[in-house]
Amino acid sequence: MKIGLIGCGHLGIIHAKCIQEVSQLDLKGVFDISQQKARKTARLFNTTHYNNLQELIDECDAIDIVATTTAHYELAKQVIEAQKHCFIEKPIAATVDEAEKLIELAAHYNVTVQIGHVERYNPAFVAALPYVSNPYYIEVQRFGKFSPRGSDVSVVHDIMIHDIDLVLSIINSEIIDIQTIGYKLVTDNWDYVNARLFFADNTMAHLAASRVASDTLRKMCIYQPNNCISVNFHEKKAEYVEFERKKTVIHEIPVVEHNAIVAELEDFVHAIQQDKTPKVSMNDGYYALVVADKVIAKLLQ
Repeated sequence: MKIGLIGCGHLGIIHAKCIQEVSQLDLKGVFDISQQKARKTARLFNTTHYNNLQELIDECDAIDIVATTTAHYELAKQVIEAQKHCFIEKPIAATVDEAEKLIELAAHYNVTVQIGHVERYNPAFVAALPYVSNPYYIEVQRFGKFSPRGSDVSVVHDIMIHDIDLVLSIINSEIIDIQTIGYKLVTDNWDYVNARLFFADNTMAHLAASRVASDTLRKMCIYQPNNCISVNFHEKKAEYVEFERKKTVIHEIPVVEHNAIVAELEDFVHAIQQDKTPKVSMNDGYYALVVADKVIAKLLQ
């Protein structure tokens, strides 16, 4: 399957490497608004750089969009209208309205579109998921050191949206209330945000995200009656903790190491080949963006 890559920044280069690790994919070429970046990436991966985006789209069966969020809608629209399958790095689009339009376009042109919420494919989360049965409380911490990359949007749309998507994939219930606090510490956007999501089935999720922390921490704890499941996304470890009277019993969950981006790209290929909905669908990307926007709206109240 011939695939083209749009966006040759830091993450785009990682995607190019991962594409070449998927046996069913052939990296036909790359495009970036910076021709210098495109040429450098093309040389690095022994492929072609395209100056004309439409030419790349026409040459491919599918396109991987790893461009800036504000460009997602126009790029995906062009790809979908060319009746080509499309992988869109998270978030699905810059606005909910844009996301809705992309969903309508994909349905009209009958193409497969997957959203790149890569933590769904994290080996620790994949290993822990079979142990999730009846959660009532989920706590997530996602902290990282400051980097200018991604700081053009809030920490909610930059990194918390990963955990919003994960929580929504676990709790199948409507959000009835959101409580938040947040701080703008280094940028003009929210750099630290703490959000509590309350669901109609009485479950709750507590999410904290920071891009100005002193160290990296990406951890989720899923509490259930008599047990807790701990997922360390950064270290790719998972534990199942049983609660007994006056003690806890910790069981290590076996984790099979794999590259999460390679795994999501393989899932994208399988969804196209089998004409089925990908694990992370457009609707999943849409709902994650809706909730992220609601978190921001609460911060502004």
